[in-house]
Amino acid sequence: MSHSETHAMDKLEAVAEQGLVNHAKDYVIGFVLSVVLTGAPFWAVSSGALSTTSTLSTVVVAAIVQIYVHLKYFLHLNFVSEEGKANSISFIFSALIIVMVVGLSVWIIYESNAMMMY
Repeated sequence: MSHSETHAMDKLEAVAEQGLVNHAKDYVIGFVLSVVLTGAPFWAVSSGALSTTSTLSTVVVAAIVQIYVHLKYFLHLNFVSEEGKANSISFIFSALIIVMVVGLSVWIIYESNAMMMY
């Protein structure tokens, strides 16, 4: 192996090592944020310190922020690169389909129940 090949291999190893460090850092940040975003609503519900409206708002906001944290830090979705844009758009489309299927199913079940009761 020549000196230039050895130097290139060292550079590749350094880049790979830096990538692993960045991924580990993202996972740790995501984990800490997830724990905080899970603990805060749990505290709000279990302690009863907040009003019902405030507790519900805390749970909903924490859930929405937690979805963002999971997408960014664990699934690494972004709109910066071309691949990230394609992955994000396909994820958003899938989420829209799932919301529509679940929402319309609930609506159909609710309306069927209402029609059978009256």
